[in-house]
Amino acid sequence: MERGPLRQRLLTDPVMPLMLRLALPVIAVLVLQTMVSVAETFYVSFLGTDALAGVTLVFPVVTLMTMMSAGGIGGGVSSAVARAVGAGRTADADALLLHALVLAIVFGGLFALGALTAGPTLFRALGGSGRALDAAVTYARFVFIGAVPLWMVNLFAAAMRGAGDVRTPTTVSLIGAALLVVLSPALIFGIGPFPRLGIAGAGTAVTLFYSFASLALIRIMASGRTGLTLRWSRLESRLFADILRVGLLSAVGTLQLNGTVVLITGAVGMFGADALAGYGIASRLDYVQIPLLFGLGTAVITLVGSAAGAGDRQRVRKVAWTGALLAACVTETIGLIAAAIPLLWLRLFSDDPAVLAAGAIYLHRVGPAYGATGLGMLLYFASQGYGQVVVPFIAGTIRLAVAAGGGWLAIACFGAPLPVLFVIVAAGAILSGTITAAGVAMRLRQNQSSLPVSLAVPPVGYRAAAGPPQALPTIASDRRSWPT
Repeated sequence: MERGPLRQRLLTDPVMPLMLRLALPVIAVLVLQTMVSVAETFYVSFLGTDALAGVTLVFPVVTLMTMMSAGGIGGGVSSAVARAVGAGRTADADALLLHALVLAIVFGGLFALGALTAGPTLFRALGGSGRALDAAVTYARFVFIGAVPLWMVNLFAAAMRGAGDVRTPTTVSLIGAALLVVLSPALIFGIGPFPRLGIAGAGTAVTLFYSFASLALIRIMASGRTGLTLRWSRLESRLFADILRVGLLSAVGTLQLNGTVVLITGAVGMFGADALAGYGIASRLDYVQIPLLFGLGTAVITLVGSAAGAGDRQRVRKVAWTGALLAACVTETIGLIAAAIPLLWLRLFSDDPAVLAAGAIYLHRVGPAYGATGLGMLLYFASQGYGQVVVPFIAGTIRLAVAAGGGWLAIACFGAPLPVLFVIVAAGAILSGTITAAGVAMRLRQNQSSLPVSLAVPPVGYRAAAGPPQALPTIASDRRSWPT
């Protein structure tokens, strides 16, 4: 894949069509991975309730690791690569691959060590006991053996997306998902030449997928066919810092999000099992939107990062607000439909009147706030793209304090009913989205007014046209204000 034409497309193609071309393959892969996860749960269910409970205990930890590698540290990798590509720093873009590999080994190793040593204690604290606890420990052992390959796949995929290549990681993921659907039941039940491994087979299948996928990506990137080339180079602190100044805070942000969900779930649980079940099935609609938002978000990181690297501040603003408004419109439409006709979604999971009533209360109050959530999340991805995520992090902290802390306080101290709790949850989402939007808007205006232009750099392949001079993308000289 030629770097010059790809860089030119990232910097000059119309925003909306280009954004959708980058986002749709990622969305398709995320939907497929969700289906594969459901299929694996279906296979494990044949092993009995204890096995299913064991996988359930491990699932939050696996989800956290995936979010931190793909959206946290992975966001930092994608942002750093995109800014390097946009600025024409091809050597740095290539070197960032090796730095991402080192980070994958470090963070993957830490997750593996933590899960294998502290896993039994954690799963016991989550309520696991007896055979369910044994199943959780066994499944975790075989899944987290592959923690380093999982981090490698997610960070390499993030790097390729940052360079504008979504085809390669999508192809590898699609092939791997197809194999995993076949390999998982074969190892669980001992089909054909494969041994019957039970719950260990489910974990082994996941580890084998990520191991082979990581080796395939290493070979592809070493060949240079993806627009990036993995080669040995000197490790530099500035490149680690370029990744981690975005990635670390983003990774902590994933903990914020998970903490908010856990605390709200605990608060709802104070109203009984029916309320908890209703909230559970209603809030699943929140998670259905994640593939859409993450897919659009990865495209925004790439386009904002490349434009920031090239110093094209006008394109940065256009990409950020185009993505944010598109996400807000789609998610708000979903939310308003769910608020108006909640049973359309809720009856897919339950017919219990008490459960349906609790779920409807949630969707009536939180559904109309979906647009604020979509707006804030896409602007968070835009912030990753230009390398500064402090404002979205602060907004997430405020949401945690309002939705979780305020909700608990309202119930424990003032005896607030369930509808009030959900109003507080919606208020936290709206406040977080508003703060993020205001902060990003202010940041982009500051960049526009304060950054001096020192060097005009035309996109690769640019040819002067007849007539008066045209404005070209520029590189700002104040690197402190506009990271590249």
